Amino acid sequence: EVQLVVSGGGLVQAGGSLKLSCAASGFTGDDYFIGWFRQAPGKKREGVACISSSAGSTYYADSVKGRFTISSDNAKNTVYLQMNSLKPEDTAVYYCAVDWDDRSWYYNDVYGVGYWGQGTQVTVSS
Repeated sequence: EVQLVVSGGGLVQAGGSLKLSCAASGFTGDDYFIGWFRQAPGKKREGVACISSSAGSTYYADSVKGRFTISSDNAKNTVYLQMNSLKPEDTAVYYCAVDWDDRSWYYNDVYGVGYWGQGTQVTVSS
């Protein structure tokens, strides 16, 4: 059974930092993409960042480039999202996701995502 267990999130003032974690288990195969989507109130879910399990290559949405960093600890099967210089517009529910095609993040193709973790609320106050 595939499981994605998310931790982190919370309330922070603008300019602050938060770190999200996603512990993954139950996968077969070594080549997949794992990362984060987010959904703000009244908006569609969008791809934020992902990382390749094999090559370690990363993708970031333009809105978070230079502020967010995705990383992975393969020994722990855990991926992290370090979020710095947070802005009120980063407020959203953040979801961990796994897919075998990183274009799900590029094109916000939520219907193509293989697995979802539970969401965690990130709130940035101004």
